[in-house]
Amino acid sequence: MTRRFLTFDCYGTLIDWRTGIETELRKLLGDVRVRGQDLLKAYVAAEAEEETEYRSYREVLRRTALSLSARLGATVSEDEATRFSGSVPKWPAFKDTGKFLRDMGSKGFQTYILSNVDDDILQETIRRNGLEVEGWVTAQEVQSYKPSPTHWVRFMQKTGARKGEMLHVAQSVYHDIVPCQGLDIASAWVNRYNEKMPSGPHPMFVTDDLAHLGELLDAELP
Repeated sequence: MTRRFLTFDCYGTLIDWRTGIETELRKLLGDVRVRGQDLLKAYVAAEAEEETEYRSYREVLRRTALSLSARLGATVSEDEATRFSGSVPKWPAFKDTGKFLRDMGSKGFQTYILSNVDDDILQETIRRNGLEVEGWVTAQEVQSYKPSPTHWVRFMQKTGARKGEMLHVAQSVYHDIVPCQGLDIASAWVNRYNEKMPSGPHPMFVTDDLAHLGELLDAELP
């Protein structure tokens, strides 16, 4: 079956989540003792606790800011936590993102984003970075967060795409690659942060950036 649809995780894959979130956390928390990878791991754990049931992503971020600051001994006000929750569209895109999306569109692929955020956050991210995509599915739309399969189910309902026509492109093994494997949807792992692949997942493509993924996809084209 001809591959027609490329779906993307956004933050971590198209947008540099690590740089964006660490920059905003340093502003929020000040001179806490935890830094770098340890700070990011603490943040990821705190955010995951807020995603066990659906609430808006802005609310997830606000609550995460407050719980993480308490754990790390920092003082964060409600206003500061709210400002942090609105920082997502300021996070920078990876340098290869814009060109890759344009190139894939010119080659006939339909490109969509499947993201664990609110509609307005994603739309502002797309606007600020000039991301050329044809549509999206958000956590707000499906009222759940990946790795739940609902993003992919909703995408297929909206577009009529069949599994064999799809390739999902993502950085997160947990949120994206694993559920794709469960759904029998092909995936490409873009290992942006030089992580180790856990045993079990088997993405169709493994690469460290979108430019290389473009070369791999070119080799597949008739």
